[in-house]
Amino acid sequence: MLLAAEHLYTGEAVLSPGWIEIEDGRVVRLGEGEPPAPAEPTSPWLAPGLVDVHCHGGGGASFDVATDEALSTGLSTHRTRGTTSTVASLVTASIPDLVRQVEHLAGWVERGELAGIHLEGPWLAPERKGAHDPALLTAPDPAVVEQVLRAGRGTIRMVTLAPELPHSQEATAVFLRYGVVVAVGHTAADYVTTKHAIELGATGATHLFNAMPGLQHRAPGPVLALMRDPRVWLEIIADGIHLDAELAAWTLQTFAGRVVLITDAMAAAGFGDGDYLLGKLEVTVRDGVARLVRDGAIAGSTLILADAVRRCHALGVPAVDVLAAATVLPATYLGLDAGRLEAGGFADVVALDAQLGVQRTLRHGEWMPTPSTPDHR
Repeated sequence: MLLAAEHLYTGEAVLSPGWIEIEDGRVVRLGEGEPPAPAEPTSPWLAPGLVDVHCHGGGGASFDVATDEALSTGLSTHRTRGTTSTVASLVTASIPDLVRQVEHLAGWVERGELAGIHLEGPWLAPERKGAHDPALLTAPDPAVVEQVLRAGRGTIRMVTLAPELPHSQEATAVFLRYGVVVAVGHTAADYVTTKHAIELGATGATHLFNAMPGLQHRAPGPVLALMRDPRVWLEIIADGIHLDAELAAWTLQTFAGRVVLITDAMAAAGFGDGDYLLGKLEVTVRDGVARLVRDGAIAGSTLILADAVRRCHALGVPAVDVLAAATVLPATYLGLDAGRLEAGGFADVVALDAQLGVQRTLRHGEWMPTPSTPDHR
């Protein structure tokens, strides 16, 4: 297979025009200029398949259900829309349930279907719980943390942690020993506490601005600490709901090279309005906005990562910066073998139009089918 584009973004550079040759599911070679042989119809853009490192499900299915059917449905929903690498995020659950979920998802990571597992709970601040069950939130007991990590068999790539909780310092040491990225989030921590967490080894910000104190003139809180330190990767949800669209674009442009676009997608992504469960909490989705029935709190998103890319580019963010934030940067953030186009690597490629809208998706050298269910928004 030989593909050509007006612009080929490799994850490292833009080749204009560019081409890529694929055989047996892998990239054989790529280059700049005219292709060495007749190629398939030229696309405005070719880029690495998109990488979503914070995703709870899609297509009507949640990853925390931990069944093969749910995982297959959720992954297919995002793959057909441009996301070829997905980290499955789990919401707060009891420790026995969490261990069971992790054990099942680990097999999918080991088979190369999932890129990893993200634990978004239960080690979160009750006052910043968002769409998590407050009855199941707990401090990170290092022995319990190690139990969960052992269940993951090395497949847990990231954890969200409120650094002000008791034992968070000892737990951070355990996470780092297992090679798990610690992301500050769902936290009520102040600036000093957050800065200390970064010094201890936290290198991520779970959906920056959301589920944490806002940036105040005399109380800058975690937002400033996370933005100021160049070691920290900044996740943002650019759906126009979690963040004002202009704030999302400004953050991406101001901190280019550190911002990671995520979806935080729940089951309704790519599926539509209706009634759902997030963990064991009831969620209603109306006009594409997911909210808890109990108190109206935002409960994840219905975002597809490709839509975040297109939306940010439409607001003036350069194509290369937007594509990087959805490919090579999230892969680098969690140390994933994804997000780049290079000889010998998997042929995960997305073809995009001039506005960076997805035209079609190639995963491991196979074209994904066109989505059978239209996106809600």
